[in-house]
Amino acid sequence: MEMLEHFAGRNGGPEVQATAFFGKTYGEAVSLLLEARDYLTYGEPLDRARLAPLDRLRLCCETMRLTARLTEVMAWLLAQRAVHAGEITQEEALGHHRALGDVSVCIDALDAAEAAMPRGLVSLLERSRALYIRVARLDELARRQLH
Repeated sequence: MEMLEHFAGRNGGPEVQATAFFGKTYGEAVSLLLEARDYLTYGEPLDRARLAPLDRLRLCCETMRLTARLTEVMAWLLAQRAVHAGEITQEEALGHHRALGDVSVCIDALDAAEAAMPRGLVSLLERSRALYIRVARLDELARRQLH
């Protein structure tokens, strides 16, 4: 994770020099990824211990949704970063094996039951959903421009 902290400009490292196309989104994704890592490492075990069994199951499901969203977003952004660095073509970056996956799972919002989840997780879920939707729109735009 030190590499991610370097990309996020933490630990005194330089800020990522990315194009305007996704620079802000990339920085937000890395920061959110680091925040999620910290929550899942330190906050989630404490929150889980305080919940009833059914709520613990919901918490586990929602942390998997969080992980899926952030994994999909980072993979897409890293592929676009490789395009802008000249390492791969846009066609390769948007190929079937690099398409955003699990769209229905990642787009779903919290329902009333999940709203009872710990505030830290709810915040991460809401922000990761907004980020996923933004990247899905960028993906759609890139695909339209390609064809």
